[in-house]
Amino acid sequence: IETAVAAIRNGAYDYIEKPFKVDRLILVAERALEASKLRQQVRDLEKRTPDMPEMIGSSLAMNQLRSNIEKVAQTNSRVMIIGPSGSGKEMVARAIHRQSARASGPFVIVNAAAITAENMEEELFGIEGSDSGVAKVGALEEAHNGMLLLDEVGEMPRETQNKILRVLVEQKFERKGGVKKVAVDVRILSSTSIDLEARIAEGKFREDLFHRLAVVPLQVPGLAQRRDDIPELMAAFMSQIEAQSGVKTCEIGEDAMAVLQAHSWPGNLRQLRNNVERLMILSRDDENGAVSADQLPGEISDMLPSTPGTEDEHIMSLPLREAREAFERDYLQAQITRFGGNISRTASFVGMERSALHRKLKSLGV
Repeated sequence: IETAVAAIRNGAYDYIEKPFKVDRLILVAERALEASKLRQQVRDLEKRTPDMPEMIGSSLAMNQLRSNIEKVAQTNSRVMIIGPSGSGKEMVARAIHRQSARASGPFVIVNAAAITAENMEEELFGIEGSDSGVAKVGALEEAHNGMLLLDEVGEMPRETQNKILRVLVEQKFERKGGVKKVAVDVRILSSTSIDLEARIAEGKFREDLFHRLAVVPLQVPGLAQRRDDIPELMAAFMSQIEAQSGVKTCEIGEDAMAVLQAHSWPGNLRQLRNNVERLMILSRDDENGAVSADQLPGEISDMLPSTPGTEDEHIMSLPLREAREAFERDYLQAQITRFGGNISRTASFVGMERSALHRKLKSLGV
């Protein structure tokens, strides 16, 4: 027995005592193969997911976020993760789970925006079966001894809000159609990309629920607030996409990277990843080297300063001084945006003294 226990600790699936029956041996072997196959499928699915397994970036905003995650992870307090759509709120929630004392427990997600009001209670609380059995296990029971993320909690129906509030107070609930109280030990996280205080003012979200969920509010920066991370993020996305689909990585030229860093990125990480994949696909047969700014998609290259061309023929009607000022204004505005409004870094990049750049911006009316 001791040898068998030691073997299982070292990775063996099961053991069979002698003398063994052939049927038993075949059954255990089939189960072992099935378990191995499932583990491989899980690994494959993890590789295919568009989400990064960890947070990428070394900007001040990301370092601050990591520090805050480390602080809240070790507690049992409820955390509300706030940030624009596509900024990586689920990734933050997973990081909290991974660093917490509940890391070995389940991590369950309920997306309030993707579930109809009629099905919300079934998804959260489950359904009571006949003879007090369980017809369907809800997310709260699935997350027992672990964490439950209420994603886009602002979209939750008002009636469900009332019941969730009771769960937060009692750590107990009733399944749909049941009368028996079910006790759970769950740490609840929530996330939102909308202004919940405005929803409260409109009467669409309970203020007392907001205060119970947002014991610790955690702000996730949008990509426009962490432009310095874009080169690192693009490299990580390229490696991930190459591993998933076999599409070779491509080199991004300095001019293209400058435009990418100046873009506003309303879709945040999701939009950046989509554009990285598009660039990798479209540059596969390009033997001209690095991707240049004029090869970027139209939605991105709009950040390029205007230059004479088929779409800017009006500049040809301007005197040289006015045309130069128009270009300088667009150019400097794009560079300031790229460096997050940091005048010192902008001045260093464009090759001007900080004071001279201030004078230039004032003369251009920027």
